[in-house]
Amino acid sequence: MKKGIHPDYNYVVYKDISADFSFLTRSTATSNETIKWEDGNEYPLIKVELSSASHPFFTGKQKLVDSAGRVEKFMKKYNRK
Repeated sequence: MKKGIHPDYNYVVYKDISADFSFLTRSTATSNETIKWEDGNEYPLIKVELSSASHPFFTGKQKLVDSAGRVEKFMKKYNRK
C-alpha cells in the first residue's frame, strides 16, 4: 500500500443505545467520546441505533424504532425550520 493516503485504522467501540450492547472492533471511524473497555483501555465510542442485538432479523422480535423523529433530526442538524 502507498504510504500517507489511507485513513488511520484503529480500535473503536460501537454501542447500540437501544439494546445496551457494545462491541470492540477496528474501524476508520472517529469520535470525540471515549469509553473504558473491559481490558482497561479507553477507546473512541460510536453510538448506533441498530445492531445485531436489536435488529428484528437477528432477534426475531419486532421492535418499534423512533422513525417519527427523522425529519426533526434532519431539520435540527441543518438548522432549518
